[in-house]
Amino acid sequence: MVPPNDTQFQPYFFLLLGIPGLQGVHMWIGFPFCIVYMTALLGNIATLYVIQTERSLHQPMFYFLAILSSVDLGLSTSTIPKMLGIFWFKLREISFEGCLAQMFFIHLCTGMESAVLVAMAYDRYVAICNPLHYTLVLTNKVVLVIALLILLRPLAIAIPFVLLILRLPFCGHQIIHHTYCEHMGIARLSCASIKVNIIYGLCAISILVFDIIAIVISYVHILRAVFCLPSRSARLKALSTCGSHVCVILAFYTPAFFSFMTHRFGRNVPQYIHILLAIFYVVIPPALNPVIYGVRTKQIRERVIRTFRNRL
Repeated sequence: MVPPNDTQFQPYFFLLLGIPGLQGVHMWIGFPFCIVYMTALLGNIATLYVIQTERSLHQPMFYFLAILSSVDLGLSTSTIPKMLGIFWFKLREISFEGCLAQMFFIHLCTGMESAVLVAMAYDRYVAICNPLHYTLVLTNKVVLVIALLILLRPLAIAIPFVLLILRLPFCGHQIIHHTYCEHMGIARLSCASIKVNIIYGLCAISILVFDIIAIVISYVHILRAVFCLPSRSARLKALSTCGSHVCVILAFYTPAFFSFMTHRFGRNVPQYIHILLAIFYVVIPPALNPVIYGVRTKQIRERVIRTFRNRL
């Protein structure tokens, strides 16, 4: 007698339960995340508008900032609206295809964000360590090539995540204890071995580690060049041009670091802490980045103020 086969290669939908242990306060948790989303939308759209309309900002550093703002819009929009639907309207159901699409865009955008930060570190390295050749090194053609690499490398990493999920059989397990679809959260619902998924996930994380190493190496050279400058005012001016970039790096990698550490070693940490850290990793940087650059970058700050004055 052949046993019934309950295996589903493609379930019709998944259920996102939100933040386990905090379901009773989902309604209230939604309000700060809504504010964060509105900040991300308005801030990044304003940044893109200022860079497009202000000709003095048509420089490599601001081109990379425009890419960063575009990525932040994609990352926040791919996660927070669904999250608010879960918190406020109990719209927990998400189709299998929708879940894969959300997972793909999250991995694509986080990979692009990390790649942009490396490109911005290289921009600062050339500007401070080799200022006389800055315009010769970072030509429009070179910036275009870097922009393509920023897109193509994360794309090549994100596509296998989808393929690795599509090969797995699912046996009726459809509940994801999270606010969004992420690779391992989906893979663990499978009734087959997910060893390949785990190995590939670690390889993807290692690429982020290499990005961090590249950024650190850039800043070692930058600091060495800065401290060789003759005057204190010149050193402070050079360091101030890196301040915004360092803040953005910390805003992106710090939640990622704590999320990874609690996931790997925090066996006694409540599950809602794991989920909150994973949420902060994808929703906080898109809101903080335009605020950081808007406050610390004189050209952007003055252009925004001038625009508001003209409107009033």
